[in-house]
Amino acid sequence: MKILIIGGGMAGTILANNLARRLPQELKSGKAHITMLSASDKHMYQPGLLYLAVGRTTPDELYRDQASLLEPSIQFHVDPVEHFELDHRRVITQSGKTFGYDILVIATGSRMYPEGIPGLSEYSETFYTEASALKMFKRLQSFTGGKVVVTVGVPHKCPMAPLEIIFMLHDYFRDRGLSDKVQLHYTYPINRVHSLENVAKWAAPEMDRLGITYDTFFNLKEVDGANQVVRSEEGVDIPYDLLISIPAHKGMEVLEKNKLGQNGWLPTHRTKLTLEGYDNVYVCGDTTNIPISKAGSTAHFEADTLGENIAAIVKMGVPVREYDGKVFCFIEAGKDRATYAMFNYQTPPDPKAPTKAVHWFKMAYNKLYWVSARGLL
Repeated sequence: MKILIIGGGMAGTILANNLARRLPQELKSGKAHITMLSASDKHMYQPGLLYLAVGRTTPDELYRDQASLLEPSIQFHVDPVEHFELDHRRVITQSGKTFGYDILVIATGSRMYPEGIPGLSEYSETFYTEASALKMFKRLQSFTGGKVVVTVGVPHKCPMAPLEIIFMLHDYFRDRGLSDKVQLHYTYPINRVHSLENVAKWAAPEMDRLGITYDTFFNLKEVDGANQVVRSEEGVDIPYDLLISIPAHKGMEVLEKNKLGQNGWLPTHRTKLTLEGYDNVYVCGDTTNIPISKAGSTAHFEADTLGENIAAIVKMGVPVREYDGKVFCFIEAGKDRATYAMFNYQTPPDPKAPTKAVHWFKMAYNKLYWVSARGLL
């Protein structure tokens, strides 16, 4: 049975290693084959970009060679897919090669799309790529005072990122002795400061305590860079001296070109993780259109489910479990305090007061991620 995984990010890597450990005999005998196609020979720990943006890590710490993270039994190719021919159970890559499959997993991730808002690319700082995170840090270093506005588009990767950056900026400017010279202001598109109600109930009082102001029902329309004003669809104008954005995201462009899903989000069964219309094509990680967090832990828990199910299909012909919507997100509440949100389809999150212990647990996970990517955690 040929198992083809498209994407070498967190979801694809964890799944491939999970399957390799579940199917050692089948891989050895030739009953099963696992192939991964990726756009890069490098693997980035994307949550680390948040720390890069405030000068708390360096770019080299975020990368490993992708091949070094994979079990030897996995066939790995740096050859991104150009065409999906799902009805013929094959894909065609950039190099022109054709790869057939019995089971396909699409785990291509997501990308920020600031181009969707006039002026956002030109006039805001962000941290969703290495280049933009470094640029943001250099801008922060030279900033000596004024109004810093953090504005949020949806959907976006990492649901807690807007809260984390506003709290981390509070401590960053405090440590630089600029607390009395910097006003932090936060915007969010719905009528609370976060999409998850209990997270918003925790975060709003925390902002109040720290003197962080906020506007809700603020759906970004445009950035007037000449006048340093960010403008909402609701008709609200907010002046800024430094604008930091969490841009709305899309799925990868190749999925849009292949017309597999609107804005690159693939229509995915919420518990089976199958692509709509195909019982042998699965979707994992950010690429799904499931209305849950586009977070690393989501990818991890989905990959665990798919690893168990695909291995069971190889061994027994049927899957054995369903994905329950499980998500676990750390929330950095400043430089040295953090809390977390854990939830699933049935149970909402209930974040507790931030502590130093949870922050150090998050710091430890940043190092342990490479163990997790290998499927060992």
